Amino acid sequence: LEVLDLGRNRLTGHLPASLGNLANLTQLDLGLNTLEGPIPTELGNLTALEALDLGGNDLSQEIPSELGNLVNLTLLHLFGNLLTGRIPSELGGLSDLTMLTLGDNLLRGPIPPELGNLTNLTTLDLRHNQLNGLMPEGLGQLYKLEWVDLAQDSPLRLTGCLPRALAEVNQNDLSELGLPWCRPAP
Repeated sequence: LEVLDLGRNRLTGHLPASLGNLANLTQLDLGLNTLEGPIPTELGNLTALEALDLGGNDLSQEIPSELGNLVNLTLLHLFGNLLTGRIPSELGGLSDLTMLTLGDNLLRGPIPPELGNLTNLTTLDLRHNQLNGLMPEGLGQLYKLEWVDLAQDSPLRLTGCLPRALAEVNQNDLSELGLPWCRPAP
């Protein structure tokens, strides 16, 4: 089995840890169901995985740092859940990632500076969480971005300045943050 596409199937219940045994899986789409509970850490065993879509469910608890083991991942959709805790810095090691959507959750804490290592990203969605702390300068390294949304439910929680490279992104929703643009280096 290489592709498991069960998105939009009205699935309920918890994600089974046994999904982590599907070693040849390259695509796992369980998005837009009503799955609940935690994301099993065993999903970090799926090192052949290129696309993981768990968006639009009722998944809760923290994003497992083990997802940082998915080195072939190009797409990670976890938007629209009830995920809490911090964004794992280990996600910054997913160098092939082109789409990262973590919006509309209950994530807290700072945006990990390691996300600036995701130089192949074309989409970055961190909107409508409860993120705070200093805006990482490294996000200015994401030159391939075509869409970025960092709008938070509480805009004043993020501090610092917005990397100027983000101003070049065609579809950006950064005005709600109320942060100034960083000054260019002398």
